[in-house]
Amino acid sequence: MAQTSLNVDELAALRALDTPTVCNALEICLPERRSFGFTTRHLHCVRPELPPIVGYAKTVTIRALRPSADDPDIQRKKRFAYYNYVATSPGPTISVVQDLDDGQAGFGCFWGEVNSNVHKTLGCLGTITNGGVRDLSELAEGFQALAGAVTPSHANVHVVDVGGEVNVAGMIVKSGDLVHADMHGAVVVPHEVANDVPDAAALMVRREAVVLAAAKTTGATVETITQAIMESAKVK
Repeated sequence: MAQTSLNVDELAALRALDTPTVCNALEICLPERRSFGFTTRHLHCVRPELPPIVGYAKTVTIRALRPSADDPDIQRKKRFAYYNYVATSPGPTISVVQDLDDGQAGFGCFWGEVNSNVHKTLGCLGTITNGGVRDLSELAEGFQALAGAVTPSHANVHVVDVGGEVNVAGMIVKSGDLVHADMHGAVVVPHEVANDVPDAAALMVRREAVVLAAAKTTGATVETITQAIMESAKVK
């Protein structure tokens, strides 16, 4: 589970950044994470106009290609246990769902109008899944969805396991991880550097501004841009 949860202002500071900027900041805070901890494959962003979401991961695995081997009562108990889990602190939460139907993930949808509204009521901001989503215009107001597929049917969708480690589009997530997501994808923000990210992002912006100014200057050359890149590294 999560360590000490962030307060309202700390969460707001992260939400003010887009996900690529957070990834840039993590290259400063934790350079060893440059090659993992973020989505590496395309996910459909249902609502690219929404601001970034930041929340604590609630993880679950599903299947939809074939019916569950569990009897209906067990299936219901798994679903209700998952909802109880989503509702537990800390919040806000993001549902991170791995569809285990390798090669046919998204065959059936876990996400649509009803489930998005249930999750929103339970304090969930959105979902990140390699599985399917439907009811695009009827999803709960303000609920974000990054999904591997857009498909029309539930098919045989059912919960397999709740609260374990998942891998969604190359991003490995554990229950309680702090996740930042927007239309570009998602990244896990390690708890120990979460409050360092805004300052690191501001430093990266200052460094990039030097290069951008040089690149946009009338008469810019390879030499002037190269010099600007060298100077940007000295910016504190």
